[in-house]
Amino acid sequence: MKAHTKASQETITPALALQFLKEGNSRFINNLKINRNLLEMVNDTRDGQFPFASILSCSDSRTSAELVFDQGLGDIFSVRLAGNVASQFAVGSLEFACKYLGSKIIVVLGHTQCGAVKGACDNFQDGNITPLLAQITPAVDMEIATKEHRHSKNNDFVHNVMLKNVELQIRNIYALSPTLTHMKMEGKIDIVGGIYDVGTGVVDFLEIGNEVLEGIVREADFSAV
Repeated sequence: MKAHTKASQETITPALALQFLKEGNSRFINNLKINRNLLEMVNDTRDGQFPFASILSCSDSRTSAELVFDQGLGDIFSVRLAGNVASQFAVGSLEFACKYLGSKIIVVLGHTQCGAVKGACDNFQDGNITPLLAQITPAVDMEIATKEHRHSKNNDFVHNVMLKNVELQIRNIYALSPTLTHMKMEGKIDIVGGIYDVGTGVVDFLEIGNEVLEGIVREADFSAV
């Protein structure tokens, strides 16, 4: 399996990029990973990189995007931060990946049993963890279905907040980046959500990216974008 070149990357659409990720996750959960010569891929990518996908994922040691999507060197532009938070610097990295490196899709990848989400649910505070978790706290407020036991020991509540956090971070990408919003609306890239199950290895993709953007357009009269 060869690393992507500029020519091969240019043939990939956002829909095809998503399909590649789905196929890769299927291989991962069935222990059927593609046989790659990694040293050869090092040589192939020494003069440049052409990642077809960008993944904003959590720093959790169980959630390596290259592994769970069975991809090789040069295939994925990986941005990792606890709680898959779309900080200004994370979004800047995604802009670079899509506008200048040619990535066709951004996946905001949350995961089950996320420690950062649990910390936000409990309003945990300690050093520089405090401002990080503050970027997830709005997702706690967005979860209005749970009326009681709104803490990390309530697994259903944590799961619901995790889902809301993926939506929140997609919303933050659009809010922080006119560049990526333009590219999405022009069909050059897609921005989708995903959930990785740390117990099974399965990634479920969420059909929320378009809904979030449509909501932003309605709320902000963003039709001129």
